[in-house]
Parts: sequence; C-alpha cells; structure tokens
Amino acid sequence: MPIDEQLIAAIAREMHGRTDIDEATLTETAARVATLLAKVRLAHEQRLRSVAPAFSFDPGAPTYQTAPQQGAALWAGMAGSAGGSGYGGTAGTTGVTAGDLPAATPPAQTAQGPDFLWWSATDLAAAIRSKQLSPVAVTQAFLDRIAAVSPSLNAFSEVMAEEALAQARAAEAATGPTGPLHGVPVAVKDLIDIAGHRTTAGSRVLAENMAHQDATVTARLRAAGAIIIGKTATHEFAFGSTSDSPFHGPVRNPWDRAKIPAGSSGGSGAAVAAGLVPIAIGTDTGGSIRMPATHCGVVGLKPTYGRVSKAGVIPLSWSLDHIGPLAVSVRDAALVLQAIAGADPLDPAALQVPVADYAAHATPGDLRGVRIGLPTAWLETPIDQEVRRCFNEAVARLKDLGAEIVDVELPAVDVMTFINRLITFGEAGAFHAPLLKERAAEYAPDVRLRLELAQYVSARDYLLGQRLRAELVRQVSQVMATVDALVTPVVPIPPAGIGQPMWDYGDGNREPVVEAMVRFCAPFSVTGQPAFSLPAGFTAEGLPVGVQLVGKPFAEAALIRIAAAFETNDGRRNRRPSL
Repeated sequence: MPIDEQLIAAIAREMHGRTDIDEATLTETAARVATLLAKVRLAHEQRLRSVAPAFSFDPGAPTYQTAPQQGAALWAGMAGSAGGSGYGGTAGTTGVTAGDLPAATPPAQTAQGPDFLWWSATDLAAAIRSKQLSPVAVTQAFLDRIAAVSPSLNAFSEVMAEEALAQARAAEAATGPTGPLHGVPVAVKDLIDIAGHRTTAGSRVLAENMAHQDATVTARLRAAGAIIIGKTATHEFAFGSTSDSPFHGPVRNPWDRAKIPAGSSGGSGAAVAAGLVPIAIGTDTGGSIRMPATHCGVVGLKPTYGRVSKAGVIPLSWSLDHIGPLAVSVRDAALVLQAIAGADPLDPAALQVPVADYAAHATPGDLRGVRIGLPTAWLETPIDQEVRRCFNEAVARLKDLGAEIVDVELPAVDVMTFINRLITFGEAGAFHAPLLKERAAEYAPDVRLRLELAQYVSARDYLLGQRLRAELVRQVSQVMATVDALVTPVVPIPPAGIGQPMWDYGDGNREPVVEAMVRFCAPFSVTGQPAFSLPAGFTAEGLPVGVQLVGKPFAEAALIRIAAAFETNDGRRNRRPSL
C-alpha cells in the first residue's frame, strides 16, 4: 500500500485519535514516512534473526527496588476493562479441532520398563556414579520407552537414538571426575539448537532450519554430563499455550490423551510425566514452563530473567523469554539450574550474578519463619472449583509446614497479563515480519492471527508496555520486601480438551481457554521473578493441578528451599499416569 496523505490521515485518526492535522503536515509526513520505511527496509531482517535488541532487563537492578513513581494510577483505567489481551481472539481457536484428530494409539503393553525410568535424575546420577547402573543401559531403557509410548503422546519432534547411545558409551568409558548429570538422559525443546540437528520451532516455516552449533544451554548440559536424547514438541514458535500444532500434530496429556498438556513446552511436560525422560528443558514467556508442569503433574522452574542464557534459542520475546527445567523433583530442577545458570558473552541479557549451590538448598525442612504472600484480589477472578479446592489445600499445607500466610495487594492480574501480551506482540511481530511477508500461509492459523495482529503494535505502544512494566516491577518489589515468596494457582482451569476453544466455569463465566491459561503465569514473566509450578493434587477426574510459588529476583536458593519443603513426603508424587 503506498504511503499517501489519506493513509496517514487514517492512521492519525484511528490509531492516535488525531483529527486536527492540516493538509501540508499530512503531505510532508507521508513523504518522510515513505523515505524512512524505504531506507529501514534495506536492512536484512532475516540475517538479524539471532540478534537480540541492544537493551536488556535486569529484575535485580536497584532502580526496580525503589518505590513506584506513579504506581496504580497509571493503569487504574485498564483494570477490569473488557476485551481480553488479544491473545485468544473471540473464540480461542488453535487451528486444531477435536473432530479432525485421529484416535490416540494406545502404547505397547511392554511400555512400563524398569523401575529406574521413574527415578529422579538425582537418584539416577548417583546410581550411575556408583556403577549400580550403566549409562548405556539407562539410555537404552529410556529410548525403548519413548518408542513404545511417545507415539501415543506426540511428545518428541526428534529422537536422537544413535547419537544418544554414542554419548552414553562415552560416558560409560569415562574416567576421572564426572558432572552432576553424568549419564542422565535429557530432552530439550525444539526451539533450542543442537548442532547438526534441525530447530523447527514446531513450524513448517523452519522445517529445514539446521543448527550448526549448540545453544549455550545445550553445551552446559553436555558439560554437566547429560545425554541429549532428543527434542520435544512445542506450540509453533512457542506462541501458544496448548501445544496444538498442524505441523507435527497436537501433543497429548499423559493423564488423559484427549486433553492438552498445556504449552508451549507441552512436549517437555508430557515427556517427563510419562517417564520418557527425567528432565526436559523448556522456555517460558508467559508461563510456558509452568503451565505444562501443572497440567502434566511435574515440577517446572522458571528462573529469574537473566539467570540462564538464551543464546541459540529461537526467541518469542527477547525481553520476556526464560529458559528452565521441567523435572521429576525440586532437587532435580535445582541440579539442572546449577548446571545451566550463569553469565554468557553470547547473550547480553545473561547477567553476572553469582550461581549458588542450588541442590544443597533442596532439602526437607519446615517453613517456620517464612512469610508467604497471598494476592487475594487475584483469587476473585474466575477459577474452576476443582482448581480452587486444590489451591486451598496447598495453602493449608504451607501453613501446616509453619509458613505465615499474609494477604498482599499486587497490581491487577489482568493488567500485568496484558502488558506481557503487549510486549510479546511488539517483539514477536518484529522478529516474524520478514517471515510473514514471504511465508504467511505456512503458519498455524492461531499463531498467524497473533502475528498479523502484532504488525499493528506501534513503537509507541510497545514502549508504553515497557514503561508500564518498569512501574509494575517497582510496585511488586515493594510487596516482595515484606514477604519471602508469593503463592497463586498456576492455571485457573484443569486441562481442557484438545481443540476446545472455551472454558465454562459453571457460574455464568466463560473464557477462551488460551486466555485463561496465561492469567496467573504471565505477570511473573513481566517482573522476571523466579517461579515454581509444583504438583498440588488432582481433580475428581484424576487430572493434575499445580500451585505456583514465586520468589524474589535471583533468590532461587530461598525459593528452592520453600518448594522442597512443600513437596516432601507428598504421596501424590508417586502417582503415575496409566500408560
């Protein structure tokens, strides 16, 4: 479309509310915009794909520990306003409908395998170090279970069987000191580069995108002794919360294969829950580690923003993306974080903050002297009755462990979620603009609609989101100064059906599934705080429910201590899906 006075007038009127611009100004502005766009389009955006913008967010910076300059007055008008975040559209469609799906194939009868398939990574590593187990035998057993079970779940986008066995043989032959994950099979989400393998991001658009070197997180896992066993399926470009995908098909929840495992790290969550791997790495922009953890009944940890390098990981939103583990136990998550955390010259957002001995903090104990904040206003938003029951039981458990539960007032949850979406739209829209121009028809319908919408987020609106973010972070930091952690639900609804667009709360409230999913998670990607999703019970239908614990920036050690106390002696950890 040519840039002319009529177009500039329409933009001024519809987007900026301006009706008083004279003809001379319109003519001059149109000419200057045309010149500006012509020049900026000469930059090769495709080659910029792996380059992050030249700014980064440090949630631990002293500036964010000061009092808000304006506070709630800045966003008071946004709270409770209609319209959602634009993420779910009007119906929440994902592009995959239940009627189009083939029946889930039952896994082979030999799928159960040896007991160690259900051990924690910590116990596996100890058994391998003591020669009780062989890395080759362990790897082969997991590969056998993947072959038997994964086709019924669609959890993996690629299984690297020969390469994994070669790594296992090398681990078995190794002499001298070994890493903390020596011989333990690990999977990584298909946004993360593994040298010599495709990184498709769950999309036809990148179906042939070959990685030529390991992502930093992959390299650090290898250095810790992990066996990289394969790549887990993701919602396309991580821009969805269900893991439905026309490219590789939907990922199925191990607890009920007609249900979603959540997303976008749904393959990672399903793989850990089904005993296909003890550890899987996910990414989290608005909850994509924590949502699959809760829906699949496993542990998920989103570290502080800047704690783990994103180099070699396809971005959704440069200033909101986090990398972290989904695991069998809190101690496993701590062990993985210790291996992958730390500054990285390849990622300017990976900060120079000391890395603690996280695993040492994952020890049983009580919570006497610990203050945990309960954002009561958030709990007045729609929440499924079964989720609310499990959440109330989790809060009671924290009290029984000695924690003091105190009511706190956070910024409105819908405002924080909206700012997450606004920033994501701005950054994802910029990243995908050249790909959309050439290959828009190859995107999944739901992801394409979000990215098309993102093209209309102006620089002004995007920067407004980042400026509001700064004030939101300051306000939350004032609350965090009075408590050691926060507790919230992870997701307000149980796992929905594959292709299910709407959730009916049974009290007159209905909501697009994909909007509901991100409500309690997205705010803490905005603030960059570390957050756990921990198993907290089951619905009457036997579907997992989780609880979210949120800590102070870069205080993962303290948060791990609280999470480890919560999970100790919880018999629900031994409950397994029927596969």
